[in-house]
Amino acid sequence: MAKLERFGLSAALATPFDADMRIDIDAAINHARNCLVNGCSSVTLFGTTGEGSSISNEERSAMLGAFLKSDIAPEQIVVGVMANSYIDAALQSLEALDAGCRNVLLAPPSYFKNISDDGLFNWFSAVFAEIGSSARGVILYNIPSVTAVEISVDLVSRLREAFPGVIAGVKDSSGNWPFTESLLAKHNDLAILIGDERGLAAGVRMGGQGAISGLANIYAHRLLPMVFEGRDDADVVEAVNQIVAFPVIPAVKALIAHQSGDENWRRARAPLRSLSDSDYGRLISTLDRLFKSAAA
Repeated sequence: MAKLERFGLSAALATPFDADMRIDIDAAINHARNCLVNGCSSVTLFGTTGEGSSISNEERSAMLGAFLKSDIAPEQIVVGVMANSYIDAALQSLEALDAGCRNVLLAPPSYFKNISDDGLFNWFSAVFAEIGSSARGVILYNIPSVTAVEISVDLVSRLREAFPGVIAGVKDSSGNWPFTESLLAKHNDLAILIGDERGLAAGVRMGGQGAISGLANIYAHRLLPMVFEGRDDADVVEAVNQIVAFPVIPAVKALIAHQSGDENWRRARAPLRSLSDSDYGRLISTLDRLFKSAAA
């Protein structure tokens, strides 16, 4: 199979909320524009960093509709889908695909635990059957730290064989380097995307096609050489080490607030909580020192 056009860097877009904890769509669109201007090939809505599991179907439709009416092209939008019901997963996927969005980032169901590959195969098969002839551009989302479900290399093979042309790639956020290596070795004609930025450069050197990255909300320019050249960046690795010492999504939003000067970005929707002022100060101070030192 011929290589697809290189995926590049997609910002796993954080979702801004107003004082009433409603989505601030205008702020989201402006932030997406900034990510694209800073070198991202696309933005990913409703992913893990975007608190996708805390956003209702009605809110998803409204936000996606507003993005499609903006100057952001559908080809620059990836839509995250995290649902336990295969019917809900199919409906959310179909909305994005029918709108012409670049890809769907499809996570496995996360409520049920200890699910076999056969059970996962049946679930994904049901999703694709519900989508029907519109099924395309699916990036399987392997993030067992969140879903407690691992998408195996063999499962990817089974789905590709059963649904030719539907699976476009895998986002591997397992943080399990031997698994990432085996995925790259077996499916290097797919867009294998490295979810942990600490392994991004090495993954690209082995054939990975880029990343859907929470860090791209803030430091896209530092990730581009890693994505397109496989160039190591020790400061990015250390930045991730510092961020994961805090609740990750509130930490990313704190960094966006600091970079943009808009404190509203610090808000996270329940059950998540914003970083405390003390943690906010420690994180910002550490990252400022790190990147100012690197630039010196």
